[in-house]
Amino acid sequence: PDTIECPYDAYAWMVEEAPAYKDPATGFYIITRYEDVRRILRDPATFSSEGYIKQVREEAQGERAARMMKLYEEKGWVPSFALGFIDDPRHKEVRGIFDRAFRASRIRDLNPFIEETCYQLVDSFAGDGACNIFETYARPLPLMVTAKQTGVPLEEFDRIRVWIDAFIKRFGLMLTEEEERACVEMEIEAQHYLMGIIERLRREPDESILSDLVNMRMSDGTTLNDNELLTHLLADIFVGGSETTTSAIASGVLLLCENPDWYGKLKADPHTYLRPFCEEVLRLESPVQGLFRVTTEPVDLHGIEIPKGAVLNIRYAAANRDPRQFECPQDLNLDRRNAGSHMGFGSGIHHCVGASLARSELTYGFRALLDGIDNIRLAPGKNDLKHIQSFMLRGLQSLHIEYDRRQ
Repeated sequence: PDTIECPYDAYAWMVEEAPAYKDPATGFYIITRYEDVRRILRDPATFSSEGYIKQVREEAQGERAARMMKLYEEKGWVPSFALGFIDDPRHKEVRGIFDRAFRASRIRDLNPFIEETCYQLVDSFAGDGACNIFETYARPLPLMVTAKQTGVPLEEFDRIRVWIDAFIKRFGLMLTEEEERACVEMEIEAQHYLMGIIERLRREPDESILSDLVNMRMSDGTTLNDNELLTHLLADIFVGGSETTTSAIASGVLLLCENPDWYGKLKADPHTYLRPFCEEVLRLESPVQGLFRVTTEPVDLHGIEIPKGAVLNIRYAAANRDPRQFECPQDLNLDRRNAGSHMGFGSGIHHCVGASLARSELTYGFRALLDGIDNIRLAPGKNDLKHIQSFMLRGLQSLHIEYDRRQ
């Protein structure tokens, strides 16, 4: 738990001393150097995404995973693979549907709504002088955008937030079996809710992204089946489309509080510094700390013989602090020329399909904060700055700030 809370000393040690570190507890090979991570992500033939589910769920967790699958079979739908855990050729087909659903013109059309939503949210709390920015702003913003782009009523998102939290806890691999069972029960509840939406959109297609995912056909004329759709809607749309942005916004506000000189420069010249600030947030506090690959053949990495079928944990967050790629990598630096080369959105065929949408949310989100409030600072005595306990994700649990309303 202590390493999960603050992993950066461990990352720095692995990057320098053990860039292909075999974890004795799990048998995972943890890969931390930037060039290694980039090469692996761009070689899906040697490093499979799909094999992770079998290796981790079935072998690492064994009988416990089987009991969870039985619960899905009896009460809901057995989850399929999320987009990031599918190999070609199936990945290419499904990714094509997502790429059409998240096409650039649709994201551009959404930008005025994102901007207006950001400013309305900031205006709603700007006069209060203090807030939990996580609950007041970082969390509702991406959920409101997700509601807009999916057509799911905003009033339903109090329920959806509970399901998202349960999914994230299970995805993080840090639960007891009893805790995991409770999360599975919540996910099954979400499945039944989402099936109602899927069935409606099959009968009555509309202009939403969800409708595209439900009704678009692949090259063989088929559409995604129920199990695939339920997984993609929960994992790729509701979780992937909200939680990572929430974490980045909260982390960015904390970085502003901790770096007053850069905060001043950003406020004075957002035209120059806003974009690099967003990239530095994603680099320094990567919401997705790492994902998995499985070797399809033996691999030699830094003299370590990695066998076929080995599970690799590709640690994006460590790569984003590799001094071989980023000078003084632990520092926020808005003059960093290569900040945008971070691995916050992955790389290769699995590069985050929602990256452009996330960047829009961050850009408008921080701009609205800069325009609406001044002198952002941590609220004395109210913060423990604890993060969620997750092997895969990183995000603050809360962030209490004080500020002045901008005149």
